Amino acid sequence: MVPRDTADTSRHRIVEAAVELLESGGPDAVSTRAVAAAAGMQPPAIYRLFGDKEGLLEAVAEHGYAQFLHSKREQLDPAPEDPVEELRRGWDLVVEFGVTRPELFAVMNRATGRTSDAAHRAGLEILRGRVRRLAAGGWLRVGEDLAAQIIQATGQGAVITWHATPAERRDPALLSILRESMVTAVTLDEPTLSPAQSGPAPAARALRAALPDDTDVLSGAEQRLLLEWLTRLADDSPAPRS
Repeated sequence: MVPRDTADTSRHRIVEAAVELLESGGPDAVSTRAVAAAAGMQPPAIYRLFGDKEGLLEAVAEHGYAQFLHSKREQLDPAPEDPVEELRRGWDLVVEFGVTRPELFAVMNRATGRTSDAAHRAGLEILRGRVRRLAAGGWLRVGEDLAAQIIQATGQGAVITWHATPAERRDPALLSILRESMVTAVTLDEPTLSPAQSGPAPAARALRAALPDDTDVLSGAEQRLLLEWLTRLADDSPAPRS
């Protein structure tokens, strides 16, 4: 039996070699034979540690998420003064990663539907935290789930479109326009917590975001019922402004 520390070291070497081959030569360069040679190991080691090439690519995706999460945490403000600017910075960080590391970004997105690694989940929690702060401040135009989907879709779409466009036709304005379109779709012009001013939906989103996970004031059944009511009110969102 291979000691765990030795297996972890071998696994790390193989993943690092696969990432280097991926980013220098694209997906076709990541063959088990080429990765094993680059890592100074024999091909059977890859099958022993990852099962097959798909398992290796999932490990590469996890590695990419871990690297991205590290850079994201370095820029994370636990108490931002302006949650809308925080949203812009977070979106820019995702797009910059995708623009500068396209092959790794593509593998990460391909694996998103299958992987449940800690780094990927932590990245999603950061996104949900940003959306929750927008809701708590009365900024959110749509429901939290839809807001997160819009943020993800526009970021991924921006990267895909950028790389699908010939280099000589790429215009950086595309990225800033898409970012501002995302901000417009997700946030209000001004924060509001008053139902009298803009209807109950923004206030319901803010109250839902402010609810603690557990409280002695309400029973579990009462809290679930309140959450259901707030969710129904919050989803009654106004049409996006033109």
